[in-house]
Amino acid sequence: MTILKTSVAKKVAMALSGLFLVIFVLLHLAINLTLIYPGKEAFDAAVEFMATNPFIQLMQPILFLTFIFHIGMGIYLEWTNRSKRSVKYVNNNPGVASTWASRNMIWTGLFVLLFLIIHLFNYFVPFKTQEVPDHYALVIRLFKNPYYTLLYVIAFLALGRHLSHGFQSAFQSLGTPREKCNKALVITGKIIAFIVAFGFSAIAIYFYFN
Repeated sequence: MTILKTSVAKKVAMALSGLFLVIFVLLHLAINLTLIYPGKEAFDAAVEFMATNPFIQLMQPILFLTFIFHIGMGIYLEWTNRSKRSVKYVNNNPGVASTWASRNMIWTGLFVLLFLIIHLFNYFVPFKTQEVPDHYALVIRLFKNPYYTLLYVIAFLALGRHLSHGFQSAFQSLGTPREKCNKALVITGKIIAFIVAFGFSAIAIYFYFN
């Protein structure tokens, strides 16, 4: 695409796609919290609404394409940055100039992608290809599997680390004044990262032990 030829445009597109996915993750967490409260009826009603609402159905392919674009652009930008870097981080004491999260964005992102593929195979594919009479029971059954629950928790911890830097980085790519807003963005990013990591992990752990 011609509009994405410049590095600035690529970073802006990366930022916008990332912020769109943050909104999706927070909405997804809100729905998943209904598993605990109010409980089964509310969760099944939410699933039924998403399965039948025309707007949600329209957004599904857009969401999928946004995921693909964000992942592909992230890999491309990482590869470009590495190829242009004349002196590697290992020779420059990276911890002084950057955080662990910022240096490992590509790896936390790829781990989340691996989990997403497994998650889609275990939930979304059965949901789309066969009749699932009890969505609540399907989710709880997955959380009773210790390996799945462990992977689930690790994946959302990785996503939390990814978001802790990604949120701030996205707004900086969009031109937010660093001096005025950087501290607020860092704090907000960490809060969102904690909510996502703790929220999803807590749901999985709760149903594993109950």
